[in-house]
Amino acid sequence: MATFSAVTRQHILQAIAEYDTRGPEDFLGVYGFEPSPEYALVHEGRRYDSKAVLGVAHRYATGRIALSDEFHGGMHAAATVLRKRGFEVDEPRSTPGAAPRPAAGTARRAATATRAVRKPAVPERVAPICPTCSTTLPGTGICDYCG
Repeated sequence: MATFSAVTRQHILQAIAEYDTRGPEDFLGVYGFEPSPEYALVHEGRRYDSKAVLGVAHRYATGRIALSDEFHGGMHAAATVLRKRGFEVDEPRSTPGAAPRPAAGTARRAATATRAVRKPAVPERVAPICPTCSTTLPGTGICDYCG
């Protein structure tokens, strides 16, 4: 089971850059992910497969890709991790057999009235990355592998 505590915003941005470079079909094919458009990661006006991007970001963080079956909680869990890192994730419009959603403002007002006020998110410190091998640099700022 993969944990995503080591995955930072920078790792996710690296995965998004690779997604842009390879294109969706190649990116999903190389890492063995099936397309899953129901929870789309939205970054700078473009839509990305959230589970695949998070799985590859896990690879940038730990050196090991998080495969589709390692996501505890499925797509919703992947969306939660991405949101905690400051990204926007679209929810599915509707699920077959699910009850229709209430009017847009009704549910939001009801939820806001019963929920405590949340503190704004503290920006995550971006870890320095080695420009040669893309590993996170230690406190010395000198890559252990490249020197």
